[in-house]
Amino acid sequence: MARTESNEFKNGKTAPDFKLINTVDNKFYSLNDLKGKKGTVIMFICNHCPFVIHVNNELVKIANEYQQKGVNFIAISSNDVDNFPQDSPELMKELAIKENYPFPYLFDETQDVAKAYDAACTPDFYAFDTDLKAIYHGQLDNSRPGNGKPVTGNDLRTSLNNLLENKPALENQKPSMGCGIKWK
Repeated sequence: MARTESNEFKNGKTAPDFKLINTVDNKFYSLNDLKGKKGTVIMFICNHCPFVIHVNNELVKIANEYQQKGVNFIAISSNDVDNFPQDSPELMKELAIKENYPFPYLFDETQDVAKAYDAACTPDFYAFDTDLKAIYHGQLDNSRPGNGKPVTGNDLRTSLNNLLENKPALENQKPSMGCGIKWK
């Protein structure tokens, strides 16, 4: 299982806008349509990556918890579906329904959104304030498939708690690690 680390996305950088199709309802949404009242989390994920599968339950749990506090979650898959058909929009929809995703699961067919965010791996987490300025980019927590550490979402949770409590962004943001995005 190859491991790829996320690239740097500096705090304070504005979230690039997008308009993508939600695989669950087949409607197009922009970032502005989906942003939260108190913050927004954008996650680059996919169906088949063991690193994503490992944290799926925690993603649902965190999203349910923080969406009640005004932080919306958005999942995006940018993988090349010609070479990785398990990440097709049809199967994305199936997974979103099966896992009870409380967030839209968007398909980035052109991979332009992943490039705009300089996303490198799945999962890859970006958190933004109400002005869509970056406050966090990094790992969910220290857990990885097979390392025996519990999946807690601690790093992302701490960042979101700091945001909601008007505290400064985390200084020590550890890069995410996962499967490399499958580029065309």
